[in-house]
Amino acid sequence: MGDVSWERVIAAGIVLAAALAIAVFLRLVTGRLTRQAGNTRSPWDDIGARLIKDLAMPVSVILGLWIAAKVLELPRGTLDITAKVLTAVTIFVITLSLARLIAAGVSSVALARQGVAGNVTIFANITRVIVIGVGIMVMLQSLGVSITPLLGALGVGGLAVALALQDTLANLFAGVHVLAAKTIEPGDYIKLSTGQEGYVVDINWRNTSIRTLSDNIEVIPNMRFSDTILTNYHRPTEDMSILVDAKVHYEADLDEVEDLCIEVGHEVMKEVQGGVADTGIFVRFKNFDDGAVGFHVILRSSEFGDQFLISHEYLKRLHRRIRERGIQPPYWQHRVSLGDGHRGNGVPVPRTEPPARKPELARDRGQGGDAEPAGEGEV
Repeated sequence: MGDVSWERVIAAGIVLAAALAIAVFLRLVTGRLTRQAGNTRSPWDDIGARLIKDLAMPVSVILGLWIAAKVLELPRGTLDITAKVLTAVTIFVITLSLARLIAAGVSSVALARQGVAGNVTIFANITRVIVIGVGIMVMLQSLGVSITPLLGALGVGGLAVALALQDTLANLFAGVHVLAAKTIEPGDYIKLSTGQEGYVVDINWRNTSIRTLSDNIEVIPNMRFSDTILTNYHRPTEDMSILVDAKVHYEADLDEVEDLCIEVGHEVMKEVQGGVADTGIFVRFKNFDDGAVGFHVILRSSEFGDQFLISHEYLKRLHRRIRERGIQPPYWQHRVSLGDGHRGNGVPVPRTEPPARKPELARDRGQGGDAEPAGEGEV
């Protein structure tokens, strides 16, 4: 450093100041570009703008440092070390930016395939780890570090880590298998045989998060899906049948009741959110109850969560129509008949002859000829 003149130091400082000014300018420009890209519908321009924003400032600073080192005319050995360090830093910065870029691309593809409700982080995390790992190995190679022994050590160490993290790896591969087989996807409504049910929110490397109908989050390990019975209410399609149970009095005209139920069902399907307007409404009488005829109405819901509002509105409208038509409601009734030799339900009681009475012997007491029933054992 003793041979370095002040003119070169000043020139190097000017170069660094210019590099910082360019970096700040690029930061402002790329920030505005990112905001404009966010107003478009395509996610790819957002990803590209984010990559430019991530690389603009650090690359400008690194390039300024390299030019300043050249202006200073450092010794050959120092310049080589500086070049290696700046190259390693550049590789690391580019690796981080590419990892973010590729992970965002994978997430965009997953969202495009699974809808706006999807949020799959497992593929993005795996992609990010792979890209960063490759970048670190390239960075070490640029610094002159041989990666061959490192790979061998990683192989032996990886076996030990795999034995120590069996549950974690089991959850990881179970999550990958679930997504690859498309058993469940974010946005699906599922129910496990163990009782947990809700909308799938996220599937990460260890567990799956589901949102219940009460807006609570339940976290389930991924390997649970391989040893439990699962019902997916969004497969093969999201729309599903709804069975609404009802009853009607025995005296009601069942044909009139069926027509009324179908009429109300078509109204609900057209006017209530979640109803399938072009679906058929079916009424199926199922049993004779103690005081009514039971039946259920088959409606259609476009999604699992819409069935509750549809059933609610259908029962309200059906009840109002039944009252308007004067159809007798299925109240509990008991018929009791007294006399005329009938049981309480109107069935005649078979008449039988009364049992023969034993003759009663009277004993004249001599007082007005009054008779008294014979006592036990008397003849």
